[in-house]
Amino acid sequence: MTAAAALRQQPQPIVRVFEDVAVGDEIGPLFKGPLTTAHLMRWSAAMENWHKIHYDLPFATGHDKLPGLLVNGSLKQQFIAQLLKDWAGPAGWLWKIRFQFRAMNLVGEKLSVWAKVTATRVSAGYGLLDVDLGIRNEAGVESTPGAATVALPFRDGPAVPYPFVPPAA
Repeated sequence: MTAAAALRQQPQPIVRVFEDVAVGDEIGPLFKGPLTTAHLMRWSAAMENWHKIHYDLPFATGHDKLPGLLVNGSLKQQFIAQLLKDWAGPAGWLWKIRFQFRAMNLVGEKLSVWAKVTATRVSAGYGLLDVDLGIRNEAGVESTPGAATVALPFRDGPAVPYPFVPPAA
């Protein structure tokens, strides 16, 4: 098979448009895990976050009195951004995102990243979607609630501008 033929067989990304989304639509879930010490160590190295609570179990449990090794907050942030950006596709733009770290996630947990559309509104040139979001472990404990705003193009409209230009207030 030629390289060109192989490229033609690749699945094409979904081009999501504003008109195809409604309040109440669920996004995801994106499943991660079970997360291992190796996952956290690689992420810590990439982020140059050398806090031992992410990779040194005796330190985390003995010195800091934690229940185990903690999943990095920045890794959980990346999981949320991955879910929304993958869902929005190449035509969409993740504009705003906010969340809180309210509970710890530990090595060995399986995480489920979710979002749900809560509002839609029309802006000049594209549509905006507000979503609630979060991360839950397999026990259903919500550790990272938040919200975001995603921009999507209209079906027959221009692309969302790049670089993204937010709407005027």
